[in-house]
Amino acid sequence: MLVLVGLLGAGLGAARCARHQARNAADFGALAGAARVLEGAAAACGRAADLGAANGGRLTACRLDGLDIVVTMEVTVTPLPWLTRAATATSRAGPARG
Repeated sequence: MLVLVGLLGAGLGAARCARHQARNAADFGALAGAARVLEGAAAACGRAADLGAANGGRLTACRLDGLDIVVTMEVTVTPLPWLTRAATATSRAGPARG
């Protein structure tokens, strides 16, 4: 029973870490893509994908909304040996509004 509880705790910890990693990748990808929004969707989303991958994420969605960029990143996690899941996070970046 103690081993089972330990495995469950380790699995939850791994899933939580993957969620944070996905959030970081989405945030950094959105910020990097926001710097290239004026160059078009291909340049902005390409830069977001590059920086997201450098942070362990995989770009699953990217779109421009005016001068904002909305990025969704995914991180695959295996919290338990027989269980593989994907943690996703979405982030938006753009100019400050007054």
